[in-house]
This record gives sequence, C-alpha cells and structure tokens, in this order.
Amino acid sequence: MKLEHVEQLAVFYEPEQGRRIKVGRLALKRRQILFAYEAAFLGSKLELSPFHLRLTPDVVVGQPAVFDGLMGVFEDSLPDGWGRLLIDRRAAELGFSGVSLTALDRLALVGSRSMGALAYEPETALDEPAITRLSELAREADLVLRGASGADLERLIAVGGSPQGARPKVLVQLAPDGDVHFGAMRIQPGFTAWLVKFPARGDDPHSAPLEHAYALMAKAAGLDVPRTQLLGATTRSPGYFAIERFDRAGATRIHAHTLGGLLHLPHGYPGLDYADLLKVTRDLTRNQAAVTEMFRRACFNVFAHNRDDHSRNIAFLMDEAGTWKPSPAYDLTFAPGPGGEHTMVVAGEGRAPGGEHLTALAAQVDLKHSARIIGEVRAAIGRFKAFADEAGVPARLAKQTAQVLAQAKR
Repeated sequence: MKLEHVEQLAVFYEPEQGRRIKVGRLALKRRQILFAYEAAFLGSKLELSPFHLRLTPDVVVGQPAVFDGLMGVFEDSLPDGWGRLLIDRRAAELGFSGVSLTALDRLALVGSRSMGALAYEPETALDEPAITRLSELAREADLVLRGASGADLERLIAVGGSPQGARPKVLVQLAPDGDVHFGAMRIQPGFTAWLVKFPARGDDPHSAPLEHAYALMAKAAGLDVPRTQLLGATTRSPGYFAIERFDRAGATRIHAHTLGGLLHLPHGYPGLDYADLLKVTRDLTRNQAAVTEMFRRACFNVFAHNRDDHSRNIAFLMDEAGTWKPSPAYDLTFAPGPGGEHTMVVAGEGRAPGGEHLTALAAQVDLKHSARIIGEVRAAIGRFKAFADEAGVPARLAKQTAQVLAQAKR
C-alpha cells in the first residue's frame, strides 16, 4: 500500500453495496478536525449520530479532548487495539511514525472496509489477500503479538484491520457448503459475513469454545445474540470463535453506532452506569422492548461475570428509514474487568453487583417484570456446564468458570 497524509475525506452512507449517498466532508485544518454536511444529505433527515452530530448546515469543529477531535460516529469506524497495532506496525515499515498518523489518515486506510455503513474517500488501496486457511492467519497474528518479524501486515490489515477490540480478528464470508472467502470488501451472493477471533496473548487456549458457550447461554437467557460457531477445530486445536456480523445482510450494509461513540465517551470510561444505557436506549429507540433487552443484558453480564462491559461493547443499529434499535449482543464471555470490577456499574455498584442492584436499576427506569427477567437469566446461567459441554470447553476450564459463577452475588 502507498501511505500518504490526508487533508480531506468525503464521507458516504452506503446502505447497499455500490449505492452511496454523500454525507459530508471531513477536513484537517490547523490540527483541528472539521466536518460539514452535504446540503442534499441534510434534506434526508437521517440522523447518523443524533446526540453529538445533529443535522446542521454549520461547520462542526471537533473537540480535541475526546477522540483527538474526531466526531464519535466516525471514531466508530476506526479500529482500536489489534487494528491500530497493525496499522502502526505497517506504517513503521513504510517509514511513518504511528503518532504522525492523523485520524483522517487512519480513516483513509479503513475506506470502504468500515464496519457499519459508512465509507471514506480517498481510500488507501490494499491488495486482495491470497489466503489458504485460518490457521495461516492465526500464526501470523501470533507473530505480531509476540513482536516477531515475518507477518504480512498488509494482508492482516486487509482481512481484519477495521473491527474494534483488542483480540486479533479477521473478516470472512461463509457459503452454505462451508466454503470460506477472506475479506469483506463485497459480500458475495449466497455468502454470509462473519467475524473470526484469534486468541490474544495471555488468553486461555480454549477461549474460543468458552465464548461460544457463553453465546449459547446468552441465547437461552433470552438475549438477542447472533449465530456463533467454531471454525477450524481439529484434534489438536479447539478452533476459532466465529460470530455472524449484524452490520451486514447480504448486500445490505447497516449503520452501527457504539454507545461510546454516540455519547462521545473515551474507551473504558469508568463513570457510566447501566441506568445511563437504559435511558439512552429509551431516548434513541422510543421502544420499551429495546429497554427491556438492554436490561436483560445487564442481568446477563452481572450473573455471567462478564465485566468487560465498556461502552464500545454495546451498539445500536439504524435502518435506512432512520429507525434505531439495539444491535445483537456481542463480546459476551467470562471477563474479570478492570481491577476485578464492572466497567459499567449497576445502580452505582461495580465491585459486587447482584440481584438487589438489578432490581434498583429496573426501578430507575420504571421497568416492569424485572423479577421475571432476573429469574430467567439466572436459570440459564445455572445451566452453564451443559452449554460448556456442547461448545467443547475442557473440564478444567468449565469447572473453574462454574465455580466463579456459583460464587457470584445473587
């Protein structure tokens, strides 16, 4: 790829592959990021970010204290963790310092590979990667994590440099007969889009089956969860966790916005309460069922010991008519959280929230039937060992996890 600094970017909304609507233009001027909507897009009445980037004919100036001046809806297009590491390493190979890359430079690298339905031009060109199997990419990802040489960084960027999160991941397309197509520039007819995770340094070797077990458990608890599966499992390898993408449906691209991007909150912001999430959900969706769904997720995260519940692990989807709803749940697994606490507190409690805190949370937003929801989620988590067996979690890891779940404050 040829890496160059970018001073301006055109932003497009692409609700369907190949059909783009120009949203506006981003510009970098005197170290400030500016954005202006296209007049025609203002007439569409589509609010892509209704809290902090409302439709206005005025030029919007970014706030340097948050996202280095980038607006939250565009920040959501950028990778963090793994993807940022890949870009910085590749930039160094090309003679650029990672700190010299601006947000616009990084958006140009994302281009049309963004999660969701936004795309950016000009786009930094990347070669279509030639790949034979997932294990090949997993080995290259491990080289990067160990700081070793030999990985094809540009190939890793092309197939998995746009999603957020710390773990290595790649985007694939799966055919009904099991054929795998790597990359996600354009979803092929008959294929479905999936995201595949590889273990990070320090992960349990069986983190993939464990996350799959959690997805099965979450579905049994009544949560809206995408399809999940294990790919590449052999007698020597537990395989890789795969989750169907909710921002793609055939040729349709669906606009996605994280809670953090929506509220302009930095990653890992510690002052967020689940009550804030429920109120935002009500304001954004105007749908009580959506509020109930988010409450159910709070219950699951509490009882399943998923404490990595930061604001980028929760998202909302907008259709072409401008209607918002919660995205399906994702990044559900056993996680101790920062300092052993929940990133997002429950009725003010982060260390050891339990049923009484969830009941208080429901009361804050006048949510009905909270006791029934709490009971349903508890019942599903009480069956963890069955889901662990179904997902192929080894007995050692299943026992360790079950012991912590049993000790959780009820």
